[in-house]
Amino acid sequence: MKQFFKMFFASLLALVVGSLIVLFMVIGVIATVADEATSDKESDVDDNSVLVIESDKIIHEQGERNKLALFSGDIAYSPGLYDMIQAIREAKEDKNINGIMLRLGFNPNGWATINQLRTALLDFKKSGKFIYAYGEMIPQKSYYLASAADSIFLNPVGFTEFNGLSSEIPFFKGTLEKLEVDPLIFYAGKFKSATEPFRADKMSEPNRQQVSELQSNIWNELTAAVAAHAGTTQAAIHQLAQTGAVQFPEDALRHRLVDGLMYIDQVEDRIRKKTGGKADEKIRYLDMEEYVSNVRRKSNSNKDRIAVLIAEGSINDGEKSDDFEIASKDFIEEIRKIRKNERIKAVVLRVNSPGGSALASEVILRELQLLRAKKPVIVSMGDVAASGGYYISCASDSIFALPNTITGSIGVFTMMFNAERLMKNKLGISFDGVKNAPYADFPSFTRAMTPGESAKMQSIVDTIYNTFKRRVASARRMPVALVDSFAQGRVWSGTEAKRIGLVDGLGDLDRAIASAARKAGITKYRLVTYPQPSDRFDRMFRRFGNVAAGREVVQSAVRESLGEEYNLVRQIRNLQRMNGKAQMLLPFNLSIQ
Repeated sequence: MKQFFKMFFASLLALVVGSLIVLFMVIGVIATVADEATSDKESDVDDNSVLVIESDKIIHEQGERNKLALFSGDIAYSPGLYDMIQAIREAKEDKNINGIMLRLGFNPNGWATINQLRTALLDFKKSGKFIYAYGEMIPQKSYYLASAADSIFLNPVGFTEFNGLSSEIPFFKGTLEKLEVDPLIFYAGKFKSATEPFRADKMSEPNRQQVSELQSNIWNELTAAVAAHAGTTQAAIHQLAQTGAVQFPEDALRHRLVDGLMYIDQVEDRIRKKTGGKADEKIRYLDMEEYVSNVRRKSNSNKDRIAVLIAEGSINDGEKSDDFEIASKDFIEEIRKIRKNERIKAVVLRVNSPGGSALASEVILRELQLLRAKKPVIVSMGDVAASGGYYISCASDSIFALPNTITGSIGVFTMMFNAERLMKNKLGISFDGVKNAPYADFPSFTRAMTPGESAKMQSIVDTIYNTFKRRVASARRMPVALVDSFAQGRVWSGTEAKRIGLVDGLGDLDRAIASAARKAGITKYRLVTYPQPSDRFDRMFRRFGNVAAGREVVQSAVRESLGEEYNLVRQIRNLQRMNGKAQMLLPFNLSIQ
């Protein structure tokens, strides 16, 4: 009887799993057909439409498809940064688009991402069409974007801020001491501050210096934009922050940071006058997601192509385990596809990465060098292209960054943890064993390192650091000693990186694409992106029945509940990956708000 129930429940489980798989396959087929049908369908834009851009949405480099939108009512395609820039450029010439409405609120995006959107909006204004910005709450990042608008309107009882920039880094040394866990840290470069949260309880002076200088560069960009909109000087804007003069909506209006204190219905009355609409007539708002889908259907058929290879996220070994990461095995496959495709005449490597595994960065760099031997490779840097992100960028034909890109951080570290005291004193666990060679049990998290082992780890870090400097020196045609003078793990803004020769010019993705076309000697071409935009359904189906599926559900729930703080959780989780491995990684959780 026991054997019968065992067979019965095993068969029942197999039937349930099989049925679910068939169900997912049917849904997938229906979704794919619907997706293709939608792609082929021409979508018309209504006359007198107003394109809407919302500041509170996270903008990744690459968009994401969602076949399940057919059933869930969600967005079928979440646009990436360049999708949005192309859409704004298209809207400039679209006779059915009368203007743009910026809906302002919290802005989770990086300064360079906002800079590129702002530049596209300034170009849109040349058409003579209006841009209005409205918010009940307008933080500084959102105000930076809104400064491109003709008029900024704040709710009469709303909130805006102009208090200056700050950076706050969490430190875990005290936590580790309470847990009786000893960090074993080795690093090269006096500015290489990624390990500071685990070996100190406050910022070192070199780290404080580099973060202050980064803030200064971003502040200069921000105050210039604000001053231009307010019709005043940067010095006057700076003084507003120094004195805390902007506390209430009336303060923002008095100092000309906003152009009016209005409720949304009053702003919409102005929009109706601009579009020729009648009082109380519904405004034809057009979501950016919908308009991007319309623009994406208008693809040219040029034979020659320029590939935009997107490198977004931390650099890790092996296969992808997160949506936005640069996994060496998967990324190398994309590079090889491009190298073998004869229709691709040039490549723009779009980097938005704080770095990561030194080994993964090295193997990726090797494949990029092989790619460059066959066709031009131009780098375009986004919000951050630092440490390993710079490592994979350096050996290219040209590098372009934005003024507030965070780059550099040429340095290396490795980190392990000794949990012997935690195990013994708090859990009552001790360890003993036998080995037949001095390093047979190295590295170990259950004992302290010997002096010889520590020297060995530091030697590994120093060797990789020297390799890093030699790679940069060779690629940038500089003496190693000069590279060392601005390496040391120090981070630089795009503006400063241009001054010291780490990048060739300041410019966005469009400038990099134009440079790639010139280098390849082509004037007509089609842009293609690698890897292809991922699809939520395909990813879910691929992981179905795997432990990773459950992990993804948990990650999604945590991400949804924590919001922006999820980045901190994710970085702590990544400590597992970096345990004992050499890292080329940006300072921990560096954020300038």
